Amino acid sequence: MNAPLVAVAHGSRDPRSAATIRGLLDVVRSVRPELDVRTAFLDLSAPALGDVLDAVHSDGHGSAVVVPLLLGHAYHASVDIPTAVSEAQERNPLFRVRTAEVLGPDQRLREAAWRRLLQTGADPDDERLGVVLAGAGSAHPPANRLVADVAETWQRHTAWAGAVAAFAAAADPDVPAAVERLRAAGARRFAVASWFLAPGRLPDRALERARESAPSPLLAETMGADRGIADLVLSRYDAALETPGQQPRLSRVG
Repeated sequence: MNAPLVAVAHGSRDPRSAATIRGLLDVVRSVRPELDVRTAFLDLSAPALGDVLDAVHSDGHGSAVVVPLLLGHAYHASVDIPTAVSEAQERNPLFRVRTAEVLGPDQRLREAAWRRLLQTGADPDDERLGVVLAGAGSAHPPANRLVADVAETWQRHTAWAGAVAAFAAAADPDVPAAVERLRAAGARRFAVASWFLAPGRLPDRALERARESAPSPLLAETMGADRGIADLVLSRYDAALETPGQQPRLSRVG
């Protein structure tokens, strides 16, 4: 019997967020219907990760694989998930839990964000277009660097006036500052791409600031229930199963 896949997302008070995550996992199930796929959240949404792991154990499974639905490796991946996993294993000492890598960096994330952006009508050959790639922002610099790397790659491979990463919280630049940077580079039309998996407070903040800063910007949807991301979730699951002796590690991230 395959170990259940427990996909854990951040969680949000916005009901659209959990609905989007569940939609993504429906795609995962459609790709691999024989796999037991369960949904969990770290905060603000139910069910909690620890409760889902307890349920998997109660259902008679001896193991599970936790796949973080996180775009980068920061505090949630380094502290919150390992803590919940360790506590679940203390409650159920014979239950083995493997933790997969976070989703990013990966080409399939970049492709999903790109597809959503093109759906707005953004033209890669538009020399007057400035694109803001909006992400959540983190106190962990490598997570922000990942978003900036994607924006820089887009700029190199398009005719745009520029592409700049911006953050809704915890990091600079914010969306208005990114728009001003693009305007100084010659942009006269603007688009906002989404480095978010699901809707919620931070994506809404980024879009609101874009509307305040730019005239009629093109606004991309979150990556959501994308087949490429579903494939990525499954590849993280498979890789965790293939890693011998893998155990979660708890570390502190500022």
